[in-house]
Amino acid sequence: MKRIVVISDLHSGHQSGLTPPEWQREYKKRDKFQRVRQVLWDFYAEKLDALQPIDRLVVNGDAIDGKGERSGGTELIEADRNIQAAIAADCIKYAKAKAVNLISGTPYHTGREDDFEYTVASLCHADHYAAHEWVDCEGVILDFKHKTNGSVIPHGRYTGPQRAALWNLIWAERGIQPLARIIVRSHVHFFGYSGDARKMVITTPALQAWTKFGSKECEGTNDIGLVSIDCEGGEYEWHAHLLDMKWAAAKPIRA
Repeated sequence: MKRIVVISDLHSGHQSGLTPPEWQREYKKRDKFQRVRQVLWDFYAEKLDALQPIDRLVVNGDAIDGKGERSGGTELIEADRNIQAAIAADCIKYAKAKAVNLISGTPYHTGREDDFEYTVASLCHADHYAAHEWVDCEGVILDFKHKTNGSVIPHGRYTGPQRAALWNLIWAERGIQPLARIIVRSHVHFFGYSGDARKMVITTPALQAWTKFGSKECEGTNDIGLVSIDCEGGEYEWHAHLLDMKWAAAKPIRA
């Protein structure tokens, strides 16, 4: 049996991004996200410890947050993307995985003119760095890419990932791509899955909490966590490990 753990959307450098203890500190007097960072890291470390040994860690994009232009950089705890890359690399190295795949994320976060996820890959000694990658795990082919489409309606959330599955089928018929049994996409910050007897698609939860963009412009639910996939003899079993955030639930203002 071999175990793959998939993490995505760390957004290290953001005030609610994944941040190891050595990078934890209060950045301003009223830093309400300090506890968020601590809870998020404790959850991440606990789950990775429990999932050992990890044969392959796949970091499915958006390891760093980037310049944060849309909010004028006001949500960053570290503006230097080299430092963001160092934070993300420390997160990845904590997994102690035997092999690491790093999938590139969206240019808004990772660099339009530069590629700072390449820096992350170098710092964490990733075995593979690519925009689109396939992994053969014990006879189970997995298709990894960062971006997929979301939806403003709950039942539309599965359209984008299922479209990716159909394109993989068409490319495979042409002999250009391996035919995958599991399609993994990220970017949308919610966990979901759908499929049939032959194929399954997964959208991974994020490892970042709230943002100004999400609060102002998004309506749907989001999820925080990671996914593990165990493969053996051409079969697989998967689990979603999700963080319960009820402790941070919104409360109404008394009239």
